Amino acid sequence: MDVVVVGGGPAGRALARACAAKGLGTTLVDPNPGRPWRATYAGWVDQLPADAPIAVASSRSRAVTTAEHVIARGYAVLDNERLRWLPEEVRVVAGRVVGWSSTEVAVAGGRVVTGRVVDATGAAGGRAAQTAVGVVVPAEHAAPFVGADEALIMDWRRPPAATTADPTFLYAIPVSADEVLLEETSLARRPGLPLGELRLRLHSRLAAHGIPVPDGEERVRIALDGRARNGAFGAAAGSIHPATGYSVAAALRRAPVVAEAIADGRPVTRSASERVVRGLRLRGLAALLAMRPDEVPEFFNHFFQLPDNLQRDYLDGDDDLRGTVRAMLRLFGSAGWRMRARLAFPVQSAKSLETPG
Repeated sequence: MDVVVVGGGPAGRALARACAAKGLGTTLVDPNPGRPWRATYAGWVDQLPADAPIAVASSRSRAVTTAEHVIARGYAVLDNERLRWLPEEVRVVAGRVVGWSSTEVAVAGGRVVTGRVVDATGAAGGRAAQTAVGVVVPAEHAAPFVGADEALIMDWRRPPAATTADPTFLYAIPVSADEVLLEETSLARRPGLPLGELRLRLHSRLAAHGIPVPDGEERVRIALDGRARNGAFGAAAGSIHPATGYSVAAALRRAPVVAEAIADGRPVTRSASERVVRGLRLRGLAALLAMRPDEVPEFFNHFFQLPDNLQRDYLDGDDDLRGTVRAMLRLFGSAGWRMRARLAFPVQSAKSLETPG
């Protein structure tokens, strides 16, 4: 059986590798297969499969909400070159897709590629987004924010300069032995917070510590509530966690499972529990979008007070309905009445509607 994977991002390439390993004739269609990846892909070490291409890992993690939390999980940045790698058995077709069905893909210029088609073109649709602006600085410059062998997952303390009330956090992770990515992140907003506001906030944090702004920047926009498409894989199938924006670790874990289903002639579908878990996570996203700016750090303070196993259940358990419900109920029970109202009856908040996007 031949397989055609449409989309050459981390998810598409992971699936193409897994299909080739199963002996399937595999084609990857990518509009620009030689273009370098500028994004930084990262995740918890224990989320990643054993063969994940880790570039650098930190043994400890930290979050600052309304209090400081030490997280008992290592954090890793992936090696983009190895994440991009494809075995020679995978045929790569460079071109813009102009149409496809379940059995063929039409590429600009008239070429048609046949086989079982899997959509790995990423998330589409929806209005809620995570946005971020980041820069890479020498590790010694980042010392005011993050220590050696440490990942700062989020620091919700307000930056020195901001023109809106929207909550954002600083994300600081080692990307090499001597460099650190510092990124100002808007976790979730509808529409996404403009990059100019994030840039202003990040630069003000750097200036407060006398850190020069380096050349170049990383820009991020992740659609959080896009429609999950049938016969798709990765973000196109709705695998982005709407409360974190993470999806690559899930794609790396799931690629061999989907490749096996394809080899067996089974449909590429999400289980009933996966669909319900996604629905619960989208409800969590709605609650985040409804919170006032001061409530978001408070929410994460409650979250990081959960037992480690419940944090993992909510962050990692794509098909763990019982674990997801258990974590959500425990968090609900630990929150005050105002926060419980936000969680139970999420309504789009006035600040998201009034702040220009």
